[in-house]
Amino acid sequence: MATVPWKGPPQRFFNNLQPGEQPKIQQRRTIDYTGTVIKLQQNRVICRGPLDEQYIPPTPAGVLEMMPPAGYPTSPITSLCAKFVHVSNNKRRYPVNVVLWTPDGRRLLTGAQNGEFTLWNGQCFNFDSAVMAHEGHAIRAMTYNHNENWLITGDDTGSVKYWQSNFNHVKVIPAHREAVRGLSFSPTDLKFCSCSDDTTVKIWDFKKCVTEVTISGHGSDVKGVDWHPCKALLASASKDQSAKLWDPKTGKCVATVHGHKHTVGCVKWNNNGNWLLTGSRDQTCKVFDIRVMKVLSTYRGQNKEVTAVTWHPEHEELFVSGGQDGSLLHWVVGHDNPQAEARGAHEGPVWSLQFHPLGHLLCSGSNDCSAKFWCRNRPGEIPRDGG
Repeated sequence: MATVPWKGPPQRFFNNLQPGEQPKIQQRRTIDYTGTVIKLQQNRVICRGPLDEQYIPPTPAGVLEMMPPAGYPTSPITSLCAKFVHVSNNKRRYPVNVVLWTPDGRRLLTGAQNGEFTLWNGQCFNFDSAVMAHEGHAIRAMTYNHNENWLITGDDTGSVKYWQSNFNHVKVIPAHREAVRGLSFSPTDLKFCSCSDDTTVKIWDFKKCVTEVTISGHGSDVKGVDWHPCKALLASASKDQSAKLWDPKTGKCVATVHGHKHTVGCVKWNNNGNWLLTGSRDQTCKVFDIRVMKVLSTYRGQNKEVTAVTWHPEHEELFVSGGQDGSLLHWVVGHDNPQAEARGAHEGPVWSLQFHPLGHLLCSGSNDCSAKFWCRNRPGEIPRDGG
């Protein structure tokens, strides 16, 4: 195969240069996790337990010893993603309502107000591709199933769509009368649940695309729903200031969780299956222990309502909250104050948050029409919060 000699950069790099001026080459930031994963595999031979855990030296040279968050199981403080990396904007600017990492972590999927999917590269954060998914209707919810083969999305019209992993559209079902606010798969992937502004939560048979149970126990709009990671138990958050636990087989309310003084806008199960995280318009986040049905801790730090929350995939005690004022706060269960802050991270409300499957990157989607990427600080580096 013949090789073509390089003739230098394209002419467009020189069009606006003054005589004698050199073109500026802008280097794109890249977050490559390959080296850290290799380091983790090397250290697994000598790390047999917490006493053998490797710690990062607080010097710039320590970057060579860095591992992904899984390499520091007892140190959640090493996984605070508060350093701004990159902002991704579409040419057609619309609010970003949902952000979702693909299961392999190679690309980020965003759902916008105009009904469009946008795919971004997960390492250098450049534009990959765009798909008009919901024909002008705002995308409100997206989730992958656990075997990573299917994606379901919900929009403002109450429709739920099925997508294959290559974004081939398969089916659309009229799920609700009003906007779909949340979607979640069961641990077996045979069922999924949806919630809506029409005050209902529905349990669906994924294969047959039919409703099995309709739950109508909330007194107002249902703003979020999440299926327990290993049991037949649902959690829903509502505008009626409560979060409820449901039996998906019968549709009966198992328990009602009180504690917030305003709309409960988001709800998330922890991977340990014991903690339930809620975020509310009363500017607080609460962690409930369902084993005793009591508030484990309350977190106050947001200046406006809490609009998004997410748990870290590796450290069960670490979570992040996003606010109406565009701020991001990192919390560790057991500590009253935020462990890292990014005040003014966005110019508008933060609608969605999700960690990379490895936990070394955080992505936030906002009403300011942008998706921003955040990473860990390097060893010996002065923490830089905010965008």
